[in-house]
Amino acid sequence: MDATNILAEVNGNLNAIGYGLAATGPGIGLGILIGKTIEGMARQPEVAGQLRATMFLGVAFVEVLALLGLVAGFLFQ
Repeated sequence: MDATNILAEVNGNLNAIGYGLAATGPGIGLGILIGKTIEGMARQPEVAGQLRATMFLGVAFVEVLALLGLVAGFLFQ
């Protein structure tokens, strides 16, 4: 095995670790977002539809952050 193969393997492992770290932020954000929406629905059931629509919009934005982390891992190899 030469040095370039070893370096490529280390680089691939670092990209996987980087994406794992990049996915923790959106994961925490989703937990907080969905938890607070359910709490709001329990407190005021009459606005459940509006809260649900806003939650789905927020989930979409948070998921974009996770996808950006995945794409950045591929771009900066």
